[in-house]
Amino acid sequence: MSQPRDDRQDDLFRSSLEAIINLRHPLVRLAAEINWDFLAKRFSSVCRLGPGQPPLPTRLVAGLFILKHMHNLSDEALCDRWVENPYFQYFCGEVVFRHELSFDRSSLTRWRQRLGEEQIAALLQESLSVAHRSGAIQTKDLERVVVDTTVQEKAVAHPTDARLTHRAIEKLVDLAKREGVELRQSYLRVAKRAAIMVGRYTHAHQFKRARRQLKFLHTRLGRIIRDIRRKIEGNTALEDRFGPLLGLASRIRSQEPRQRGPKVYSLHAPEVECIGKGKARAPYEFGCKVSIVTPVTAPKGGQFVLHAKALHGNPYDGHTLGPVIADLEKLTGVAVRGIHGDKGYRGHTYPDRFKVWISGQVRRVTKAIRREMRRRAAVEPVIGHLKDDHRMRRNYLKGRDGDRVNAVLAAAGYNFSLLRRWFEEFLRALLLLTFPHTLFAPRFA
Repeated sequence: MSQPRDDRQDDLFRSSLEAIINLRHPLVRLAAEINWDFLAKRFSSVCRLGPGQPPLPTRLVAGLFILKHMHNLSDEALCDRWVENPYFQYFCGEVVFRHELSFDRSSLTRWRQRLGEEQIAALLQESLSVAHRSGAIQTKDLERVVVDTTVQEKAVAHPTDARLTHRAIEKLVDLAKREGVELRQSYLRVAKRAAIMVGRYTHAHQFKRARRQLKFLHTRLGRIIRDIRRKIEGNTALEDRFGPLLGLASRIRSQEPRQRGPKVYSLHAPEVECIGKGKARAPYEFGCKVSIVTPVTAPKGGQFVLHAKALHGNPYDGHTLGPVIADLEKLTGVAVRGIHGDKGYRGHTYPDRFKVWISGQVRRVTKAIRREMRRRAAVEPVIGHLKDDHRMRRNYLKGRDGDRVNAVLAAAGYNFSLLRRWFEEFLRALLLLTFPHTLFAPRFA
């Protein structure tokens, strides 16, 4: 198997990064604590022999993923920050300061698709390993956990029947033009006006007129679907090209507002699900469910995320408990002795029901367990930080694989941000012990 290329060498005419940065910076300490060989072994397992350019250094790729979700940066913003920040470059393994990118921005997308959830979970596993080695979390913190679920929203517009139908018409007409299929009529002008009028009539509570305009849109969409199918019949290449979009358009045309079962809420992200969590400000959220596991105790380094997994199909929370705990024990290597969940986990299917405590439970509750049950709510601010500070509020990655990868990367970025703060406080305490007469200790921003 070919090894990832590493063409970084000392330049005799330029100073090394170690000579121009503060080696007591917490990001430098964090880079020294991470086992990059472990990550290189996991990441290089997807590299295959063959012609073409060798892959990027695995430390560079792993470092970019960590920095992106630690600092809540897009791929473009990460590239801009990497060029101007020597600490970012040192963290990714560079020897001398680079004034240009040593990678292409689209390389991040290709590596995410190549690695998948199974390999990227190594970042979350290594964050917990670093926390355990540095004393930020102990083994006993991994034995009693809190499990909760949240919604990872997808980057889609709020779905309405009129907008979905209008977008289906636009996409079918655009694809027909690109493939050279001449339609009898495109209906673009009248469909746009009908979509606008649906919104206006609904706002004015003139629902009968709004339904009439929506029926007009459905009729025109059906005409375009039938026209395209007649024109491409017998042409295997065009049938393969139009097949997915025609299938989605047919589902949009036939689905009802209150129908049961899966529906299409977005043309570019058909995997999106409608999830109702009972919130007053957002009765329905469009994305996928994510399970989050944190310690029920209070570790020294902070409330780390022990496990994160995207769950498609909008499953019942209680049915996800068994697979989630099994994955957690495989990830940490520690058997779970106690599980705390909210009332959404009532009726769970976990094999050992005596290990599970539901909030509000009275039977089998001792004083120690009651104290732990009061700590169950500590998972809520963790979910808030994952969403607001580590890119789980709105997922921009494509498909179900993107949902799973983004959830794991957000958890890893959150853990590494806690570790960065842990090393910063450790260095501040060390300076105070070394120079006890100073009025303050410098911060490492």
